[in-house]
Amino acid sequence: MLLTISTTHQPATDLGYLLVKHPDKVQTFNLAFGKAHVFYPEATDDLCTAALLLEINPVGLVRNGGAERFALDQYVNDRPYVASSFLSVAIAQVFATAMAGTNKDRAELAQTAIPLQMMITALPCRGGESVLRKLFEPLGYSLLIDRQPLDTRFPEWGESMYYTVHLSITARLMDALSHIYVLIPVLDDEKHYYVGSDEVNKLLRHGEGWLAAHPERDLIAARYLKHQHRLKREAIAQLADNDGVDEEAEAEKHDAEEQIVEHTLSLHEQRLGAVLAVLKASGASRVLDLGCGEGRLLSLLLKEKSFTQILGMDVSVRALETAVDRLHLDTMPPRLKERLKLIHGSLLYRDERLNGYDAAAVVEVIEHLDQPRLTAFEHIVFGFARPRTVIVTTPNAEYNVMWESLPAGKFRHRDHRFEWSREEFAKWANRVAAEHGYRVKFLPIGPENTVVGAPSQMGVFEMGSEVTS
Repeated sequence: MLLTISTTHQPATDLGYLLVKHPDKVQTFNLAFGKAHVFYPEATDDLCTAALLLEINPVGLVRNGGAERFALDQYVNDRPYVASSFLSVAIAQVFATAMAGTNKDRAELAQTAIPLQMMITALPCRGGESVLRKLFEPLGYSLLIDRQPLDTRFPEWGESMYYTVHLSITARLMDALSHIYVLIPVLDDEKHYYVGSDEVNKLLRHGEGWLAAHPERDLIAARYLKHQHRLKREAIAQLADNDGVDEEAEAEKHDAEEQIVEHTLSLHEQRLGAVLAVLKASGASRVLDLGCGEGRLLSLLLKEKSFTQILGMDVSVRALETAVDRLHLDTMPPRLKERLKLIHGSLLYRDERLNGYDAAAVVEVIEHLDQPRLTAFEHIVFGFARPRTVIVTTPNAEYNVMWESLPAGKFRHRDHRFEWSREEFAKWANRVAAEHGYRVKFLPIGPENTVVGAPSQMGVFEMGSEVTS
């Protein structure tokens, strides 16, 4: 992973003093997880660029990071190649003096705003370009964003979640470094190390002077603290002015924002119950939960003895860790535990471990994918894994008008890339069924309105050639 920092401040080579790294030298620093190299591709009075190249040891990463829990991490792991919390740690260690703003040789310069251009390659962004802009633009940055394809050889697979980002600002270097130190793991929505109370102090220290007034303060705190609500509330309370507002209550309200629309109907429970009923009726014994999240459906599946083998897969390691805790996997009785397997993986890539199952549940997953990536999803689930029964649920966009709390034109959840009407879902499902040799039927989930239908919709795909509606 690569970070470059450039300036046109005169003389531009003063950047070397600010970073305490000489432009004529290549310096290497040993880190717990690899090596960091600092060098200057260009160093003139008009333009100076410093590069931080991070080289992670992937073998050591697996051995030291407990990746054995999810077998895919040993073979397919983006951590050595993308900008993540590893890069933030490297910035803090390699550029510690610059971040502190204490420079004995150029004390005045360290406190001076200078023109800066920074480039971060392979930056993961959960939520896409809009989140990038929401995080950086309020701080005064101009952005140039290039999204990277999943695979240049297969353009039909669509775009990836990785970006090359160019940031421009006039600011103190110490402030710019603090911004990217905090926001890189926020954009990735993951950290490679244990997050405890000391992380609150780090967030407050590096967020001093800018985080309290940031319009996305709650999102930054939640993601930086790995969605630990207690730590987030602690951080928000310390950031807030003493204005009489119950900040803890406000934080809890924002935590529930994405789910409160459906909560009054207990829609999620109804959805899981409907999926479970269809799975039982299918006669399946080996079941996939694709996009299993925190394991709510898995918990229900384990209670049914007819499901002899259950595999849960999710792209988020954090969600899988939560599932392990929720299901008490570490203390689960052996006969129950042997029925369940959790794996880390993506629905956009072939995975031999998905073969041989009778049924698959894909519950509220497809709307989180960019629509160009649906083609890859279709090939993997219906063309490659090919379970006898596939259950897909997704929101019914027409029903959104029934909720007064949902502004017109807004999706139910921030991370949704689309929400389909019943007609749009049926068109997609019928095409997929016809192309892959399934037949499909549609079932409503939740209370059904005569005009706009039910709040959620389900497509049940079964092996066959006939397509029904």
